[in-house]
Amino acid sequence: MDLVNHLEGRLLFAVPKKGRLQQATFDLLSGSDIQFRRETRLDIALVKNHPIALVFLPAADIPTFVGEGRVDLGITGGDQVAEHEACSSSTEETGVEKVLDLGFGRCKLQVQVPEKGDIKEPEGLVGRNIVTSFVGLTEQYFARLEDLGDKTVSGDGDVPVRNRLRTKIKYVGGSVEAACALGVAHGIVDLVESGETMKAAGLKAIDTVVESTAILIKSKHPSNPKLVDMIASRINGVITAQKYVLCQYNVDRNLLETATKITPGMRAPTITALEDSAWAAVSSMVLKEKIAIVMDELTACGATDILVLSIANSRTG
Repeated sequence: MDLVNHLEGRLLFAVPKKGRLQQATFDLLSGSDIQFRRETRLDIALVKNHPIALVFLPAADIPTFVGEGRVDLGITGGDQVAEHEACSSSTEETGVEKVLDLGFGRCKLQVQVPEKGDIKEPEGLVGRNIVTSFVGLTEQYFARLEDLGDKTVSGDGDVPVRNRLRTKIKYVGGSVEAACALGVAHGIVDLVESGETMKAAGLKAIDTVVESTAILIKSKHPSNPKLVDMIASRINGVITAQKYVLCQYNVDRNLLETATKITPGMRAPTITALEDSAWAAVSSMVLKEKIAIVMDELTACGATDILVLSIANSRTG
């Protein structure tokens, strides 16, 4: 049976073919019990336990395929979705819907110039040469600056004419950071994660165009809305589990109100009576990044037997 027949009736889910988002995406799928095996060099993998087919695409192409309804779901960077929206003329029938912020792949699309150059503000790049992989967002950004710097001067017969500087924006698919050193551009607009590549190229950021994380997007007309909702619910459960830990402790009932203010939980803490009626056991979800401080505060208020447990998965309202 050919691949087309295999795909019949399956929900198509686009995931990054390679790059910085791929491994975190695979971890998310695994945590959501979406089981698949990708054969070598094949860009489609059939999910074993659901009527889903994963389609491996470049992250930059995923918003286009989702927006045109070629695939139902996709995981890509928010920067790529913003670029797609800047370049396309979506209608009520086309375009993407943002389902979830996935929290990983955090980066910034920034305006960068040579560290030792004389340009200190983005306005200094208006009318000059810019190199980027994000032409749509860059054109929008500099169009706003051009509007701000637009001047009216007197022409023949005192008729006002516009004297507007036009910024020259050129697309480069890779190695954007080399453009200034090679004399191709006065500045660039490029993604920054740690900033190390930018510094190594002798560049500095002078403004941020877009801040981005990975997001789950869907077509406006998915083939199986119920399955889309199920996948989104599972992924959201995994994300929540990654952000939180379960904190359990015992506390004197006289101190219970103070302790539960420290650990209010998602909706409310779970309080259980102990055999010693003067004491209670408390269980509450706490943000992982704040758990050390919470444990210190609980200890200071008199709580004892404090335990922190990992959460493998979750469903929260």
